[in-house]
Amino acid sequence: MMSDGARPSRVKVVLAFAVVYIIWGSTYLAIKFAIQTIPPLLMAGTRFLVAGSILYAFMRARGTPAPPRDTWPPAAGVGALLLLGGNGALVWSEQRVPTGLAAILLATIPLWLVLLDALRKDGARLTGRVAAGLAVGLAGIGILVGPAKLWGSSRVDLLGAGVLVFGACFWAVGSLRSRGANLPPSPFLAAAMEMLAGGVMLIVVGLCFGEGGDLRWHAISWRSAAGLFYLIGFGSLAGFTAYIWLLGVVSTARLATYAYVNPVVAVFLGWAFLYEPLSAREILATATIVSAVALILFHPTRSMPVAPDTEGLPTLEEERAMRLKP
Repeated sequence: MMSDGARPSRVKVVLAFAVVYIIWGSTYLAIKFAIQTIPPLLMAGTRFLVAGSILYAFMRARGTPAPPRDTWPPAAGVGALLLLGGNGALVWSEQRVPTGLAAILLATIPLWLVLLDALRKDGARLTGRVAAGLAVGLAGIGILVGPAKLWGSSRVDLLGAGVLVFGACFWAVGSLRSRGANLPPSPFLAAAMEMLAGGVMLIVVGLCFGEGGDLRWHAISWRSAAGLFYLIGFGSLAGFTAYIWLLGVVSTARLATYAYVNPVVAVFLGWAFLYEPLSAREILATATIVSAVALILFHPTRSMPVAPDTEGLPTLEEERAMRLKP
């Protein structure tokens, strides 16, 4: 949708897209740095607690009314699915898999969205093109986790890849769950509540898994600290703000391109800064999954008439849940 009033300048739009493309794509690298000396779930919980607190305080200072009490449980439920299930799976898996591979597997979120929506009683029906996109996406996952002898490169860590696939599924479920959730009308305030709740749950689960004993304050490196601050300031606040602003000034179809630009950015940064190998397997899987996502994102359907140029894409309620990625 377009906002009322003056049309934003091309420079502002380009800069906002650069933030969503590059910063969100770079968060995979920042996570890798952060978890080098900070336990993953505690790191993620701290990230979202701090970012959520800042955003919540900012919105309240601007005059946004306090959320009703009955909106906290739904916000916590969405936060559990997106942040504990989705982001928690990501940060844990990056201990075992390269950043580029993690980004590629999480690029399958739109595939899970359309598949799970089709399984709902009142969900959108699968068309031939969407079914083809799902098949291509599954083929891309198969390329990543298939036997090494088929592709001439080392096999990926199956546990890490499997957790990432479940994480992508959790993110899609959370996106769909947010559709009818009783959340505050302000998407910024709702996001802050989800981050606060999700951050608390990540820390609690991290402590239950013994991460408290693994935390060594004196051993936290400057690189890990910088990664955490980058995730708070740029990944959760700057990237999120740019995304929400773009929702109001450009078509959803244009904005949805982040879903397959981020993996390309992540793969390149992992290769450039972490010397992660870029084999034929990763290149082929990236191209396959990106093609599958493109098939689905730009497929028109009558079941979700958001706007003429955004039909077939997630609704704004779903995108409110997707905006925290990764």
